[in-house]
Amino acid sequence: MFTNVGIYNPFSFLMTTAFWIGFTLLGIWIAILLYRDYLRHKDHLEANSWWKTGTIGFIGNFFDTLGIGSFAIETALFKFSKQTEDRLIPGTLNVANAIPTLAQGIIFIQIVEVEPLTLTTMLLASGLGALLGAGVVAKLPERNIRLTMGVALLITSFFMVASKFNWIEGGGNAIGLEGYKLVLGVAVNFALGALMTAGIGLYAPCMALVFALGMSPAVAFPIMMGSCAVLMPLASIRFIKEGAYNRRAAFIISFTGLIAVLIAAFVVKSLPLDTMRWLVIGVIIYTATVMLRAGLSGAKS
Repeated sequence: MFTNVGIYNPFSFLMTTAFWIGFTLLGIWIAILLYRDYLRHKDHLEANSWWKTGTIGFIGNFFDTLGIGSFAIETALFKFSKQTEDRLIPGTLNVANAIPTLAQGIIFIQIVEVEPLTLTTMLLASGLGALLGAGVVAKLPERNIRLTMGVALLITSFFMVASKFNWIEGGGNAIGLEGYKLVLGVAVNFALGALMTAGIGLYAPCMALVFALGMSPAVAFPIMMGSCAVLMPLASIRFIKEGAYNRRAAFIISFTGLIAVLIAAFVVKSLPLDTMRWLVIGVIIYTATVMLRAGLSGAKS
């Protein structure tokens, strides 16, 4: 097991530089695709509010940068404010948060050391999972989307509660994985990448995975944020192509979410995160209940 925290590694430096460049280029690419699609449909955009949607993106990405996650928060706020149809929520979450999440990946891969092979394979696995998952999710009917997201949110709440009460044992000082643990980590991250396109946040289960495999809690941040920085742009390409997202919301949140990431990463030093984590768990469970009830009843959004 790798435990050499703090030792300078030239290969690790080259890898982080490669990710920094790659994430920057991905961000530019997604921005161009999103802008072109926005202009192509500018006369038929959704009627959602600019300030409400912008606020949703800011709040979600602010707490996302602190490790709480954005999908459950934004899903609840989308439902409460009625800013998009249920069937478009998974695509909107992935496309809208792609650029802010790329910024998170750049920041945390630079400041937290992870063994290069572990980081690279787990990030690529999540991207491949998203590529396979997005094409399926984008074509699902609205009822299936609601049921899938309801179950997914309940799973997320379980992982958050389990982590809170230390029901999941693990954690340590390792910055990487070897042998069967590396294979397991890659396989699970592949599955999490596919589930991400259904609206389940990757952060909580990925954090639990890192703990369970014996890695340092700090390592969870570059892995989970880097994973999303890889998979969300790849998933976004499919959602944009299918038109399975809210264009106005994605365009707005790309800006307000990026601002929130920069503020949370460089300005905010401390928050009552324990209280906020319990609040988020409550929001997740409430939203999951609403989604499942609507899906089972067949109600329209």
